[in-house]
Amino acid sequence: MTAEILAHDPRPELRLARLSFEILGTLHYGPLTVTTRTVRPGRTIELVESTLVAQGRVVLVARAWRLVISDTADVAVTNDSALTPVAQCRPFPAMEQRWPGGYIKSLEMRVAPDHAPGHGRCWSTTAVDMIAGEPTSDLVRLMGMADTSNGVAPVLDAGPGGYGFPNVDLQIHLYRDPVGPWLGYATTSNMGSDGIGLTSSVLHDERGPFGRSEQIQTVRKVPSVDA
Repeated sequence: MTAEILAHDPRPELRLARLSFEILGTLHYGPLTVTTRTVRPGRTIELVESTLVAQGRVVLVARAWRLVISDTADVAVTNDSALTPVAQCRPFPAMEQRWPGGYIKSLEMRVAPDHAPGHGRCWSTTAVDMIAGEPTSDLVRLMGMADTSNGVAPVLDAGPGGYGFPNVDLQIHLYRDPVGPWLGYATTSNMGSDGIGLTSSVLHDERGPFGRSEQIQTVRKVPSVDA
């Protein structure tokens, strides 16, 4: 959907600054239809919406703010802390053990020494193109992995006898364009007392921090197998 938004009436004077994904249902395997439109046209600010339909039902809605770019290099500042470089991180097999499935298997992941539950510090990349037969831009590749933030350092045990904590949205703010194949996650997980949690992440590429993501979770107890 990020690729479709970028391809929709592109304007070089505007840059993608925010992506908002509302997850409305299960993404079933099979044909998918994506429809993209400009909701709010403008000379310096523009809102684009992309809707994904699976089995006749809208299951995902993405909205993106495009903002006009200008030269602010002389006042640019980044206060987000740096992440341990990829080269200093080790392989992260625990991700595949925790989250079985083809998506996680498609990722190469590395984890930093200070990674801990609720305090994620890791990286991911993938060689799989987002759309078959089309080149994948850096932004599309990295945004395709951003939802992984919710699972890199949960504070709860998942599965039978533990909890389910799926996120119902993904909000991404980009204060600069990311580059390269690696996405870094500096995540913080918080859990409320009434069944709602939040995963917050500072997103990195190999040059440093470039934005933030937020994911709200619905938290539910999962019965044990012998319950």
